[in-house]
Amino acid sequence: MIGVDWPTYVQLLGLVQNSIIAAAVLGVVGGLIGVFVMQRDMAFAVHGISELSFAGAAAALLLGVNVVAGSIVGSLVAAAIIGVLGARARDRNSIIGVLMPFGLGLGILFLALYPGRSGNKFGLLTGQIISVDLPQLGLLLGISALVLVSLLVIWRPLTFDSLDPEVASARGVPGRALSIVFMTLLGLTVAVSVQVIGALLVLALLVTPAAAALRVSASPVLVPVLSMLFGLVSAVGGILLAIGGSLPISPYITTISFAIYVVCRLLERRVKSGASRRPRTPALAEVAR
Repeated sequence: MIGVDWPTYVQLLGLVQNSIIAAAVLGVVGGLIGVFVMQRDMAFAVHGISELSFAGAAAALLLGVNVVAGSIVGSLVAAAIIGVLGARARDRNSIIGVLMPFGLGLGILFLALYPGRSGNKFGLLTGQIISVDLPQLGLLLGISALVLVSLLVIWRPLTFDSLDPEVASARGVPGRALSIVFMTLLGLTVAVSVQVIGALLVLALLVTPAAAALRVSASPVLVPVLSMLFGLVSAVGGILLAIGGSLPISPYITTISFAIYVVCRLLERRVKSGASRRPRTPALAEVAR
């Protein structure tokens, strides 16, 4: 941010404060729910839901209604279809593979028919830093609070079902019901994330932070904390950098998120390398013989 006009930058901060708050909340929520996305191997599902969310938002834009509401409807439709029909991983991937081009095609059709500014079209795909007004911020905060509270309520059975679904089912954990609830929460998170980072790059907030956290820790407490921290830094940092530049917000968020992931991969490799070089104790050496 060398050469930035700092007085102007401070003024711009005041103009985008709603977006900064929204990004901070989405970074935390996305980081937390992303842990379960990784545990349940559903990164592909995030992208599939985002395509239907994009189609719903584009339809709302064309009809002149609330874009966030349209995005939520699209996300919930996709989440319900995946949650009900995609109980097994193979079925889920097939369903997502069908939904993604359908949703993207619908979204492009609606945008082609939209007669308004091209900036509104582009923002649905890549995000906008000044697109969050007070009503949208209130809706985003309400949905995010609902997702956080719901995750806390189902945390233990959802973790059990995510890590060992067969044993969880044998213990009486309602896996199908949990799957539908989780997909609904994921759909809501994707819908509100699309408004900030865009439909094409939503994975940077819902997958990459959790993937990075899992590279440096296996702790059931530390992984969610790190994932939320990484998501927060990526989202807020991306907006703060975008204010001083001329590029859309999404390249900044994705770059920061990817950089964090690369650093975590390097740390993981260094720790493993150090462990492999560590000399064995005499007792272990005797056992090895």
